[in-house]
Amino acid sequence: MKKLSNSEIKARLIFVVGITLSFVFGVSMLGILYGVLFVVQPLEPSPTDQEFLSILNPAFMALLGLLGGVLASNGLRDKQEKEKDDE
Repeated sequence: MKKLSNSEIKARLIFVVGITLSFVFGVSMLGILYGVLFVVQPLEPSPTDQEFLSILNPAFMALLGLLGGVLASNGLRDKQEKEKDDE
């Protein structure tokens, strides 16, 4: 087995982190959609449900921002390294 370079290790790490965050985000969204669409709810949401949804909103925004930040910063960092190599 060949020894991986630092850039190959970094690429695999970013890939695994991106896939993991995407999976967690997707499963969470499917769970919420299932709860909203297929679980019988009373006409007015209970205070517990309202609190649950108010906690989930920032959590999902943070998860989505983290996923976008990890993937975007990886591309920007690699581009800057290539520009330095060209000079």
